[in-house]
Amino acid sequence: MSKSHPRAFASAFGHIGPALLSVGSLILAWELYAQFSGISPTTLPAPSRVLAQALQHRAALFENTLPTISATLLGFSCSLIAAFVFSVLIDFFKPLRRALFPVFIISQTLPLVAIAPLIVLWFGFGLTPKIMLVALVTFFPMLVALVQGYAATDDDIEALLASMGASRVRIFLLARLPSSLPYFFAGLRISITYAVVGAIFAEYAGAAKGLGIYILNAKNNFRPDLVLAAVLVSATLTLVLFGTTILIQRLAMPWERLGEKARP
Repeated sequence: MSKSHPRAFASAFGHIGPALLSVGSLILAWELYAQFSGISPTTLPAPSRVLAQALQHRAALFENTLPTISATLLGFSCSLIAAFVFSVLIDFFKPLRRALFPVFIISQTLPLVAIAPLIVLWFGFGLTPKIMLVALVTFFPMLVALVQGYAATDDDIEALLASMGASRVRIFLLARLPSSLPYFFAGLRISITYAVVGAIFAEYAGAAKGLGIYILNAKNNFRPDLVLAAVLVSATLTLVLFGTTILIQRLAMPWERLGEKARP
C-alpha cells in the first residue's frame, strides 16, 4: 500500500474526527439518559427510537421531504440571482448602496413568525410563499458578502488594469469578481443553513405537504419521536447542502487547494 494512503486517512480523520467524536458523545449521553433515567418516551425519546421511527415512517418522510427540497432549492436559487444582480448594481452605482441597504436591513428585522402567515395569506398555500420566505432569509448574507468581496479588491491590480486600458466592466470581471469569491462562499455557507429552516417555517405557517406540516401534525399527535425524525431529515438535508457548497467552492477556487498543499 502506498504511504500516501495512511497520510490521507490521517488527514481526513483529523478534519472530521473531532466533529464525529463530539456528536457521537452527545448522542450516546442522550441515549443513556433516555434509557436509564426513567423519563417517558413521549417526553424525550431515545435516539435509537427516533431512528427506528424514521425508518418505519420513511415513506411518509420522503413524501414530505420532496416539497421542502423543492421550496429550498427554488427559493435559494432566486435569492442567489437577486443577491448577485443587486450586488453588481450597488458596486457600479454607489448611491444605490445608500438607497437600498436600509431597505434590505429592514427586511431582515421582520420576524418570520409574523410575516410568514401574512405571505401565506396573500399568496396561498402553493410553492410561491415558500420560495419568497426562503429568499427573504437567505438574500442578505450573500448580498453583504459579495459587496464586501468587491471592496476587498487590491487597488494595485485595479490600477494596473486601468493603465492597460481595461474598461470598468473588464476590471470588474478580471479583478473585483474573482476577489469576491472567498467572501461569496462564506456568505453562501451561512445562507444555505437558513434555507431549509426558512422552507420548513413557511410550511409550518401553511402548506399541504412538507416537513413543516409533518412536524406540526406529529406535535399535535404528541409524537416527539416523529418530530425528531423529521428534524433529523432536515438536519441531514442541511448538511448535504452545506457540503455541496464546500465542494462547489473547491471546484471554483482550485488555487486554494494548491495553497493548502504548499503550506508546511
